[in-house]
Amino acid sequence: MIERISGSRKSWCLLMKVLCYLSLVVVTSLTFFMLLYVLFRGLPNITLDLLLTKPSTLRNTIGILPDILNTIYIVIATLIIVLPLGVGAAIYLNEYATNKKLVAMIEFAAETLSGIPSIIYGLVGMLVFCQFCSLGTCLLAGSLTLVIMNLPTIMRTTQESLKTVPESYREGAFALGAGKWRVIRTVVLPTCINGIITGCILSIGRILSESAALLFTAGFAHNINGFIQGMESAGATLTVALYMYASERGEFDIAFAIAAILMILTVIINFLTTYMGRIMNRRNGQ
Repeated sequence: MIERISGSRKSWCLLMKVLCYLSLVVVTSLTFFMLLYVLFRGLPNITLDLLLTKPSTLRNTIGILPDILNTIYIVIATLIIVLPLGVGAAIYLNEYATNKKLVAMIEFAAETLSGIPSIIYGLVGMLVFCQFCSLGTCLLAGSLTLVIMNLPTIMRTTQESLKTVPESYREGAFALGAGKWRVIRTVVLPTCINGIITGCILSIGRILSESAALLFTAGFAHNINGFIQGMESAGATLTVALYMYASERGEFDIAFAIAAILMILTVIINFLTTYMGRIMNRRNGQ
């Protein structure tokens, strides 16, 4: 009887292992197929004229330099606002808050916000930031909308990272006479910096890939502006431009070129973020 049970367990474990490997192969194959297909269709269409010029109806040319600049502007502006808010909220919930019911309510609200479709955020952003706050259609309104979208991600990833810091680290710092904020700043945050960087990378990916919310708030303009002037003006990001060229104008070659640029830009930004995290870890002696 024992041998039969042992044999059935081995068969079940073998079946589960095969299914896991099969799932891994399927997911990896689909991912690499998508990446290679987009790069294969997009890279041949990337030229210097496409990257360094703006669209012109007089010369009948297509350029995406304004879209690249708008994308960089909106990523920078969103991270400048959302990182302090998200990390600060996570620190409060994990280190300072004593009302467990309040913490549970905030966590439930954050999880609910993370599951709302982006088109709803775009509608709310248009009504609140563009109309009620009188910002109009501009990159700043789009950035504020993306802040609300990415705040739950930053907050939850940072909070989970803070929970992984051993309590003995805090107790040792308190025993040496350090205050609450000094313990958080010098012991807790350096220990969980990798989790904060992970949340930052996830937010960057969502900012770069977002189009539905920006259609309502940021607009479609293709003008080249500086950072301050650009945030006050309407502008299309790369994802919005991709949508416009693919759906409105049928320029699929340009759409695939923009998709390839988005992938390359995402890899570069993630690499820079990870590199900065490693530098911070070295400075903290980890």
